[in-house]
Formats: sequence, structure tokens, C-alpha cells
Amino acid sequence: MRVTLLSGGTGGAKLARGLADAVGPGNLTVIANTGDDSEVHGAHVSPDPDLVTYWLADAIDERGYGIRGDTWQVMDALEEAGRPVWFRLGDRDLAMCLIRTEQLGAGRSLTDAHARVVEAMGVGARVLPMADEPVRTRVTADGHELGFQEFMIVRGAEGPLEKVAFDGIESARPTPAVLEALAGADAIVIGPSNPVVSIGPILALPGMRAAVAQSPAPVVAVSPFVRGEVLKGPTRLFCEHAGIDASAA
Repeated sequence: MRVTLLSGGTGGAKLARGLADAVGPGNLTVIANTGDDSEVHGAHVSPDPDLVTYWLADAIDERGYGIRGDTWQVMDALEEAGRPVWFRLGDRDLAMCLIRTEQLGAGRSLTDAHARVVEAMGVGARVLPMADEPVRTRVTADGHELGFQEFMIVRGAEGPLEKVAFDGIESARPTPAVLEALAGADAIVIGPSNPVVSIGPILALPGMRAAVAQSPAPVVAVSPFVRGEVLKGPTRLFCEHAGIDASAA
């Protein structure tokens, strides 16, 4: 059974691990949100694709992100040099980002670049960026426009939210690999990631909703809410801003 999962970070990544165990890694394709991507410390960071990959590799740290047992020598050295280190990457985590950055610098697509990360982590499932073109989630809160990671880490995911935008979404498209994974799936699962800023950018890609609708596979959505409560992250904050009922319904 071939399963294609649309995923953001933690919730979708955990489900990806369970699905890989259930159907086998070779039968799982994950389409991951890239709206959180950013350039940090000179490296191209893809938080959601990496988080999914680390979960699938059984390498996720107990904090819920990063690589288990990682060290922090690079970040410590940057701090000692007086550089801003609001986005901390472990040494192995940074190495994976540098692999991606090197591939992009050589002219390869984000899809091909992340495939090298997947290979380096020994993952048998496919983890596909939703698009090769850059899409960046921007959040305006209390009069300040921030990148998504800045909003989450520097501002601490505190509102009030005024606007959420996906810069570059009009020019981006689902990749051929993404379209193939949707068309060839026996089941499409929308993971329990943030509906607004994790699943939202994926479905906002021009042509993505049509590709999901045209697939012969049944589509199942897994809610991030359990008994009206979200298990992790600012999902409720974003849902309330978007006027989405914060419940499993």
C-alpha cells in the first residue's frame, strides 16, 4: 500500500514514523512544508523536511527537534565570537544543512538537495519538499513582520496575530515528484500538523488542491486536536486567527 503524507513538523513527523512502520518505508512518501525554510549561519535550513527525516531515521532528539546526542561546538564558538545565535543548530544538524546548501550551490533543486540529506540519514522513505521554488511564511504580530522562525523563537510565538502570508506562493508549483506521489498513492493522508502554517502552505500551492482531488486515492485528514486541545505548538493561536474551529471536527 503506497501512502502519501502531507506534513509539517512535529505532529506530521510522528505520524510519518508510524506509517513507515505500518506500510514499510519504501511505500511511504512525505510531502513536507518548506514555508519555514530560512538561511541561518550561511546554511539553508529546512526545519520541517529535516524534522520528518530525523523522525524516520529514529534519530530525533528528546526535545522533539534536532538530532539525538548532538553537540554544540559550532554554536558555542559563534556565541564566543559575539555572533547572534537565536537559531541554534547542533553540529550534526548543521552538517545536514550544509549538505543541502552545497547541493543547492551546485545548481541542484531543493528536491535533489534534500534527497542527499535523506540518504545521509539512512532513511528508506521519500521526503519531498512541497516545491523547489522558495516559499516563506511571514507573520505580522503586534505591528512587526517576522519570518516564521523569528516569530516562533525570538518572539516566543506570542500574538496578537495580524497577518499570515506565504511569500512566493504564486510563483511556486508542486514538483513533478510531488505530483507523481499524489497520482500514484493508494491513500493520501493530511497529517496532524498546524493547519494554517504547516499544511496551509502546501495546499496553497497553485495546482496542489487539484492534484489531491484528482488522485484516485482516498484522502484522510488527521486532526492536530485531541479532545479540543492541541498537543504541541501554537496551533490554536493560528487557527483562531484564521477563523478555523479549534476542534477535531
